[in-house]
Amino acid sequence: MKKIIALLAAALAFNSQAADKLTVGATAVPHAELLEFVKPQLAKEGVELKIKVFTDYVQPNMQLAEKRLDANFFQHKPYLDEFNKGKGTHLQSVALVHVEPFGAYSSKIKSLKDLSEGATVTIPNDATNSGRALLLLEKAGIIKLKDSKNILSTTRDIVENRKKLKFRELEAATLPRVLTQVDLALINTNYALAANLNPSKDALAIEGAQSPYANILVARPDNAASPAMKKLIAALNSPSVKAFITEKYKGAIVPAF
Repeated sequence: MKKIIALLAAALAFNSQAADKLTVGATAVPHAELLEFVKPQLAKEGVELKIKVFTDYVQPNMQLAEKRLDANFFQHKPYLDEFNKGKGTHLQSVALVHVEPFGAYSSKIKSLKDLSEGATVTIPNDATNSGRALLLLEKAGIIKLKDSKNILSTTRDIVENRKKLKFRELEAATLPRVLTQVDLALINTNYALAANLNPSKDALAIEGAQSPYANILVARPDNAASPAMKKLIAALNSPSVKAFITEKYKGAIVPAF
């Protein structure tokens, strides 16, 4: 009888530990990689982490709002704010994790000064990242904007374009694939890494480490403070994750905590 009771107690304890489950949507690199890194530690703490990989910036937020995900990890706060405003959602940031310095890449030139007149430049087509791309080009002295502090600047806000550059806006995920077809592409670091581009070596211009576009873990108001979410937040903001980021990505991404 004592053995049976002990076995039942062990089974109950196991089920209790495995009771917390989190399904988190993420883009592949580096977000899903960071989640995979903390997955074993979370398992030890009784949280079963399921990672669902996305290739776009819309579905992770939509599925989180529809409660098909418990959290997502792929975006920065300016993008989240714009998404909430446009879609009427109320998703919220629950943790800063890392910064992915945004970069300008080319397979045709070695320096931005080599951009020819009328060159084709591709930038992301979502409001916050297109503005971010244009701000980087202004900082590099390629264009001038109406307001250099407006993170939602568009091509209509360009007031000086000496080289008469032609701008094309495409979905962020497709930009690495068109790199050989254009003169310059402004690419988010997660997509650059996935395409085997090294931001610290290959980018012709790149944001500094103090970029305000820190990537965030996002949840809903109803689960943002759940015990499982708190454990995920602690894991992503742990010294071991900071060391992992520093060692694996070598400056391509930097911790934001």
